[in-house]
Amino acid sequence: MVKRFLCLDIGDKRIGVAVSDPFNGYALPVCTVYRKNLKTDLSKIAEIYKEKGTTEIVCGVPVNFDGTPSVQTEKAVFFIERLKETLNTTVYGVDERCTTCEAEQTLIEQGKSREERKACVDSLAACSILEGFLLDYNKKKN
Repeated sequence: MVKRFLCLDIGDKRIGVAVSDPFNGYALPVCTVYRKNLKTDLSKIAEIYKEKGTTEIVCGVPVNFDGTPSVQTEKAVFFIERLKETLNTTVYGVDERCTTCEAEQTLIEQGKSREERKACVDSLAACSILEGFLLDYNKKKN
């Protein structure tokens, strides 16, 4: 079976979503999920997971600059554990340091307004997380 990855940039208010292309060469932004409650959030992610035909999930795990866990790390890990239970699939947690800042800077350079940036920064950060994961994945595969 060919693997295809869904990637999540998990935040307190929003979850950025990206997906790998069918050959796992690059990442594509999908959407931003505005968080409501755990049950609704998990249901929406499950819906996207099935709709996009993905087989595994990659989640950004925020850590401090020195690599130590933070409060956000604990929140992300909690969400990841619930996601594993809900979808019964493999979920990879990867370091997401600086991905949102990089995405924000890219959008600023493109001249996007604050509202435009807010609407897509999380899915762009998810793309960045997924592209880093795919680089490692494809190196190990070859």
